[in-house]
Amino acid sequence: MIRALLLSAFTMLAADIDHSSWDAQLKKYVNPQHRVDYGKWKSEALAELDAYVALLAKPWPAAMSAVERKAASINAYNALTVRWILRHFPVKSIWKTNKPFVTKRHTVDGKQVSLDDVENRLRDLGDPRVHAVLVCAARSCPPLRREAYVAASLDDQIDDNTRAWLADTGLNRFLPAKKRAEVSSIFKWFPGDFEKNGGTVEKFLARFAPVGNEFLRESGVKVEHVDYYWGLNDSGNVGEGYSKLGFYWDWLRNK
Repeated sequence: MIRALLLSAFTMLAADIDHSSWDAQLKKYVNPQHRVDYGKWKSEALAELDAYVALLAKPWPAAMSAVERKAASINAYNALTVRWILRHFPVKSIWKTNKPFVTKRHTVDGKQVSLDDVENRLRDLGDPRVHAVLVCAARSCPPLRREAYVAASLDDQIDDNTRAWLADTGLNRFLPAKKRAEVSSIFKWFPGDFEKNGGTVEKFLARFAPVGNEFLRESGVKVEHVDYYWGLNDSGNVGEGYSKLGFYWDWLRNK
């Protein structure tokens, strides 16, 4: 009986991917302000990151649950983005690299994919909160969490990251006196994701915005969108000075 229980427990553990290496790297190279020390990461732990990326590249265990796959996909998007930046670092923006989001240059779960493929797989799950956890290496991105996402606490982790994102006044601002929300352009780019199952952007904001913004539950709320700054989310000054004109040029070059 004991042997059967141990075997069952081992089988359950083996059905998931070990994200402990990714967790340790995030804790070491992402600061409390959620900026990344790309230079130090590149010089100290490139092999560790490559080993984790190689783990994600293998076919995933067939017994993985939907929640385990969701957590692994979020980690995959963020880890592959970091690895892509490290390949080109120092670089002021991910847009200065060649077609960063659409080219199928990565391997996840045994398949060639692009970053957009991984993102779309997560968007297809119908959970708009995924936009709060996918980090594309820009300063206007949601915060890169300083721990790996894991199935056992995934909902709590995503909720927490969503609240942290909306609480960052550099990314989202709420003005109760004016009944106005000035929010990330992500809400403009993916409105349909927030409108599924009877949802709206306003309802999403009301659920996760900081306390004191009850006006979001009222009618007549005006939602405006903040410009997205694509400068690299580096903990140093590498991402500074990346202009809007530079972004438009790089975006056109990558079309």
